[in-house]
Amino acid sequence: MPKMKTKSSAKKRFKMTASGKIRGAAAGKQHGMIKRTNKQIRNQRGTMILAPGDAGLVKIHMPYAR
Repeated sequence: MPKMKTKSSAKKRFKMTASGKIRGAAAGKQHGMIKRTNKQIRNQRGTMILAPGDAGLVKIHMPYAR
């Protein structure tokens, strides 16, 4: 049986936590900061845990990250 492929884009953008959750950067922080409130910019710093629906999609592309 051949090895399964890992999506390079997924492995660069997401990390798996020890409990099996997916950690990724906040959405909506790439450009257009002048339109955002200071509170929104502050709250989008760092990384966050993905919602279960989104995490399931990422896990498909990272078969060996479990």
